[in-house]
Amino acid sequence: MARRSGWPVLMGVGLAATLLGGCERPAFLQDRQESATDRPQDRRPVETPLWPEPDPRTAPSPVETPGAAGEEPAQLSSLGDVNVIQAADRVTPSVVSIQPASGRGLGSGVIVTRNGYILTNSHVVQGSSRVRVTLATGREVTGQVLGADPAVDIAVVKVDGNDLPAAPLGNSDELHVGQTAIAIGNPLGFERTVTSGIVSATNRNLEGQGAVLDNMIQTDASINPGNSGGPLVDARGRVIGINTAVVSGPYGGTGLGFAVPINTARDTLNDILEHGRVIRPWLGLTYVLVTPELAREYELPAERGAIVANVVRGGPADRAGIRPEDILLQVNGVEVSDAGDLRNALRDHAPGDEIRIVAQRGNDRRTFTVQLGEAPSAR
Repeated sequence: MARRSGWPVLMGVGLAATLLGGCERPAFLQDRQESATDRPQDRRPVETPLWPEPDPRTAPSPVETPGAAGEEPAQLSSLGDVNVIQAADRVTPSVVSIQPASGRGLGSGVIVTRNGYILTNSHVVQGSSRVRVTLATGREVTGQVLGADPAVDIAVVKVDGNDLPAAPLGNSDELHVGQTAIAIGNPLGFERTVTSGIVSATNRNLEGQGAVLDNMIQTDASINPGNSGGPLVDARGRVIGINTAVVSGPYGGTGLGFAVPINTARDTLNDILEHGRVIRPWLGLTYVLVTPELAREYELPAERGAIVANVVRGGPADRAGIRPEDILLQVNGVEVSDAGDLRNALRDHAPGDEIRIVAQRGNDRRTFTVQLGEAPSAR
């Protein structure tokens, strides 16, 4: 493959590692005292989740997506209107504060089942097996950390209860830029603070404090330290994300907020409910996204895709014949154009599944059949 000298040395860990540049390093919303890579011992939940009862206010409706010309979707409502008020009223009772056993730092969480399963950030629980949870009623209870996935910064906490207020989950794959976004949490110790804004962008990528996060939701709803783990909600009162990080520029400003999409968080929750631990499919390679600028600079044979930086010896990609400097173009027919594409292409697959990858090697286009492995960090 023709290329200029000085091709950068690329390092990373697993599928989630990418080379990210041109953005500020984010401040994760909870000041962490220890690494989030430590995970509690695997535990199998003993209760079947009791999901919230269906509510007409959260049922899918045709007006949530852009309609005919001149018809404004109800989901794109103006800030401060009745939809925001109703959504906040619905979800606020489900928001809790979470303090790790160390007593250092304070984050948020959201109850998603009536019998006490809570979603929060991995960095909020700080590797603890137990945390102190304060419910919206002011009652303090002990929460058991059932598992966490630092790669996506999501953790699951369980508290005792049979009829707790549970927030319904939305579908983050159907978000529209410009729709209402409501952040609820405990910023700076002010419990159950509600701020509103819009979804500013989707599929954003950022890295910091040992985590590389892709496919994030960007919002201008004001979030601050303490919001970590709290819900980002749509105008119908459905959780669309878990607030995780804020990025501020070098010259001040209010900063931009980022949330893990609820579909990603739901995958972590489902793994822990079903298997007692997080299970992620694994390709066994690291990569860098190809842009037209990068392709011109290094005379690459493709302007889009993901160029393989390193292949784990004996891993799934290695066994399939994928090599460094191959450019991944498609995964099971899905074009690879940004960091979220690979994760989304694998999201519905499990270790042991076979996928087809189309790659460019020099002037040749090749198709590989890869049997996915299990990500080492999930074992």
